[in-house]
Amino acid sequence: MGGVVVELRAFALADAGVIVSWISGPAELLTWAGPGFTWPLDDSQLATYVAEPGRRTWTGVGPDGRLVGHASLRLAADGLSARLGRVLVAPDARGQGYGAALLTQVLTFAFAQLGLEHVELGVFAHNGNAVRLYERLGFRVDQVLPDVERVDGQSWSALQMSLAKADWSAGVG
Repeated sequence: MGGVVVELRAFALADAGVIVSWISGPAELLTWAGPGFTWPLDDSQLATYVAEPGRRTWTGVGPDGRLVGHASLRLAADGLSARLGRVLVAPDARGQGYGAALLTQVLTFAFAQLGLEHVELGVFAHNGNAVRLYERLGFRVDQVLPDVERVDGQSWSALQMSLAKADWSAGVG
């Protein structure tokens, strides 16, 4: 990660305006969050999202105090697994290692603090930067879901990916 440091802090509604500013339109919103939000994204949608039972949400803060990212985990009822989602890096922080640093913190929390055995996620196949980052962190594709969304006349496929604690512990992360 090239020494990039990100501190995780609980997402606060005061962060909502910054997060909303990172999303430029409906296609980018869908890429980030799937169909769970509607455009335009607003504070009330974010408030409902963070209040979901079993969801942990974080804001990533860079060493200079600047907000650099957002991520969440939705814990499964079994208490052994969770779904990673809503991972977003500030546009001016992309390509600098903040995403990897943010996710390393989230996954360390998931496996070490929460005691999870498994983390899964969904990502659109065309989101190559995200797919490559997840693969570098040890996630593997479990399933390809073809044509799950249609945006601007194009079909979007999704990848379901997962990471086992044993793989993370083995130094993949």
